[in-house]
Amino acid sequence: MAKHLTLQEAVAELIHDGDTVAMEGFTHLIPYAAAHEIIRQRITDLTLVRMTPDVIYDQLIGAGLVRKLIFSWGGNPGVGSLHRFRDAVENGWPRPLELDEHSHAGMANRYVAGASRLPFAVLRGYRGSDLPRRTDTVSTVACPFTGEELAAVAALHPDVTVIHAQQADTKGNVQLWGLTGVQKEAVLAADRSLVTVEEIVDDLELRPGGVIIPTWVIDAVAVVPGGAHPSYAAGYSVRDNDFYRSWDSISRDREAFTAWLEENVLSGRAVSR
Repeated sequence: MAKHLTLQEAVAELIHDGDTVAMEGFTHLIPYAAAHEIIRQRITDLTLVRMTPDVIYDQLIGAGLVRKLIFSWGGNPGVGSLHRFRDAVENGWPRPLELDEHSHAGMANRYVAGASRLPFAVLRGYRGSDLPRRTDTVSTVACPFTGEELAAVAALHPDVTVIHAQQADTKGNVQLWGLTGVQKEAVLAADRSLVTVEEIVDDLELRPGGVIIPTWVIDAVAVVPGGAHPSYAAGYSVRDNDFYRSWDSISRDREAFTAWLEENVLSGRAVSR
């Protein structure tokens, strides 16, 4: 049953040094506020999981809190590279970064296997790719019915999954809508889960295409209006395209990044809109 906590309380209770943490969201509903609280609390030695690590993980990596990244694509959407990510991989700054790279289909299937409490998932993929040579989480399995050789990917079981959603009700049930990704699967695959929301309502109004995550699989809900900025929450905010463009120059330079982090995150102030 989900508890209603402040963001500071929820992060302190649920996320610990050395945890494997998934922070999912597709184009919108990316849980930036939660990531910034992790940075403020200096929770470190994290293994981060995300299908599309973008600026949110660039910030966590640049803050020196990440030892490993499990992912299927990385970049600043519509702009270019993640420069803190690249600096960690290429130069070990501020610390070396271990990588476990997959295809999108592979990552999605790994979440599904974790949510289903299965040891692995099976799919057609990876053939002709060198990714299986770079990870111990991809193998092959023969179909017991046809003999066909298929790719097998190890299940993902994050210690904690963090997502952002539009609404939760007073009982802790959550609803998100608009462009959705693997948020539901990531929550179900995890041992613990935190959902930040735009608002609490008395009762959820069911929406076509909406995703409901029941209170009994959520550990904590925190009300954080604007908690997806600079991404957006459909129906509540719009994407801050200027920020994504400005991030390219901020993140290229170590000193500029460190100054940005101090002013906009470690000081406790929200990123300016």
